[in-house]
Amino acid sequence: EGQAIMEMQGQPPIVPPVSSTWDALPSALQDMVHKVEATSTSETIEVVDALGRTITFDELPQRIVIPGKGSWMVGHPLYLFPEASERLTAMEERRGNVSDFIPLIDPDFNDKPRLEQDSAPEQIVPLKPDAVIVKSYMQERLGNPLEEVGIPVVYVELETPEQYFNDITTMGQLLGNEERAKEVISFYQARLDRLSERVKDIGDADKPDVLVVQHISKGGEVAFQVAPPSWMQTIQVKRAGGNPVWADDVEGGGWSVVNLEQIAAWDPDKIFVVAFKADPDALVGELKADPTWQELRAVQNGELYAFPADLYGWDVPDPRWILGMTWAATKTHPGLFSDVDMMQEVYDFYGELYGMDKAVVDEYIVPEIKGDIQ
Repeated sequence: EGQAIMEMQGQPPIVPPVSSTWDALPSALQDMVHKVEATSTSETIEVVDALGRTITFDELPQRIVIPGKGSWMVGHPLYLFPEASERLTAMEERRGNVSDFIPLIDPDFNDKPRLEQDSAPEQIVPLKPDAVIVKSYMQERLGNPLEEVGIPVVYVELETPEQYFNDITTMGQLLGNEERAKEVISFYQARLDRLSERVKDIGDADKPDVLVVQHISKGGEVAFQVAPPSWMQTIQVKRAGGNPVWADDVEGGGWSVVNLEQIAAWDPDKIFVVAFKADPDALVGELKADPTWQELRAVQNGELYAFPADLYGWDVPDPRWILGMTWAATKTHPGLFSDVDMMQEVYDFYGELYGMDKAVVDEYIVPEIKGDIQ
């Protein structure tokens, strides 16, 4: 049957290399058979995921589904590749939406199926995905059941710069565009190299004490939280040449609530405030007017800043983390980074990584930027 199909497609049949008949074949036909065999072998795709597993595909996946918590944190990096708009079949909806950003670069995105929040394998299987990309912490609840019914699962981490580079490489393998993966990594690496080169001679004693604190308000209750030492917010401060004052005092795998007494005890040189579901500029204005906050050294010295965001925050491990890290450096060591224009960084980011020209960025991104970007 396979030979008949090949003949119908105009391809020569693969002749078994039995020595008695093989040697008698014309050399041109032998070469043709070798080419067909080589083509068949080259179609095998190997992808190494964040868990170190090698997943083999007979051909490049054409139907990719992104379910699970943090789906947009996976989808946004996938769209660093031009193939994503054609290959992505569905993403999971989180908090009433899938992504506010992707429709700007994929006009067909809103017409694609949406998985319900915390979707189960029963919702994913009918989509007939060739591959599912999911955060590694979804392995037990979602990944394993999908693999049990024969759906390939590719795990990513996307939490630190190093993990980002590994996962971008994985996505390049999955989409058949490893060259683009190298271009994306080069974009990030150039900016990381600029940071490390400029702060390399700063001793620990000369690093400003920096606090990144997230403000949340729910049901009239206000709280402040700090990130674990391994999270992006801490990494951004360190790479920017600052000392994250909270890192030695918190543990766990999530945000830790801190009170004003603890913030006052740290009394950092600089405070970067992340506003969760609030206007960061208005929030910082309120904090500067608060008599209690006015006792803090950072407020007295004009070093209380709103951590920037556009459609998504620059402090989270979304592709925008490099914008947040660069911005943190300009505030932590303004003298060393006085030549860095954050608006130009924005244009370069969206232009080189997502193919958006300046006019489009001005129309859709710039109006969304909040925080002390200058």
